[in-house]
Amino acid sequence: MSQLRKFLLGLVVLAVLLTVASVAFVYMWPSFGGAVTGARLEQARKSPQHKGEAFENVIPRTPRGSGLIWEYLRQQYAGTEVRTPPQPIPVVRLAAERFRQPPATNVTAIWFGHASVYLELDGIRVMLDPILSDWASPVPGVGPKRFHPPPAELSALPKIDAVLISHDHYDHLNMDTVRHLASTGSHFFVPLGIGTHLERWGVPKAQFTELDWWQSAEVRGVRLTSTPVRHYSGRALSDRNATLWSSWVIAGPTQRIYFSGDTGFGKHFATIGARLGPFDLSILKIGAYGPGQPWLDIHMEPEEAVAAHLALKAKRMLPVHWGTFNLAFHAWDEPIRRAVKAAQDNRIDMATPRIGETVTATSASTAWWEAIR
Repeated sequence: MSQLRKFLLGLVVLAVLLTVASVAFVYMWPSFGGAVTGARLEQARKSPQHKGEAFENVIPRTPRGSGLIWEYLRQQYAGTEVRTPPQPIPVVRLAAERFRQPPATNVTAIWFGHASVYLELDGIRVMLDPILSDWASPVPGVGPKRFHPPPAELSALPKIDAVLISHDHYDHLNMDTVRHLASTGSHFFVPLGIGTHLERWGVPKAQFTELDWWQSAEVRGVRLTSTPVRHYSGRALSDRNATLWSSWVIAGPTQRIYFSGDTGFGKHFATIGARLGPFDLSILKIGAYGPGQPWLDIHMEPEEAVAAHLALKAKRMLPVHWGTFNLAFHAWDEPIRRAVKAAQDNRIDMATPRIGETVTATSASTAWWEAIR
């Protein structure tokens, strides 16, 4: 055998070994989650959103051409945007005593950063897409790192009556946070299929409920409804769109909240507003968008978030999904600057709290990001 053939054979063997090692790592490393199989897969296939092999959006995502991929690569390595804050972001620290008080009856929200929000309404505690870890990735030390610490330690959090998960991406579903909240007795409400991840992480079946779009569950008089969005899912190379993605409506006897999760803009906002609105508070993602329509199909821009707020018939808007992780090509504070301008142009009431600051129906807002230069 010639030296060249030996060399090429060695490369093939090395590639096979690396592939086997990668697959083994994915299956062994618990943060990647579980696989949707058996009865859970049969349940998924009964959903109107499931099209044979995977879940699909009602409106198909625009295909990505090679030109757009090259543009992504160019911006990733040659972009001049200030994607991380040049100074520390202010954080209002929350002691454990704060959570020992009885939950409020009126809407109270605390932004923990990114899409993570702690809520109190009608006497229950709710948490949205909690991620209190330093890294939005399956492996600590790799991937996007937080710009700021969370306002409270996991050990300070009480039992949460309802933990709502919008989808299974790493910046929305975090293994360590899930495990801690499960240990306190919190109950999880998740889109179809995501129970497979929770099971792998040791969450008892009695502590989570999987729902399809327009399905509801109730916690002490508060109705939780999974509602449509335009997004996608997956935690590994082989499970793209194996689990569903959702937004959530939290409707108590006197208060109503909408949480978008990740989504592109669409008619679903008006549909949700007509069927389940109006809302006292809309919690809408404004960051990690574009460029290019394929990206905007699944991550709406700030101006679209304001349009969604209006379609939902909501009173006050809390913009989230910005200021915590570097996940897109825009400047770190561009989403909030654009959102505030759109809110002013449309005369809507937008709350702009610091991380850890309490938001109520009348709490004041400040442009705190302007001081970070």
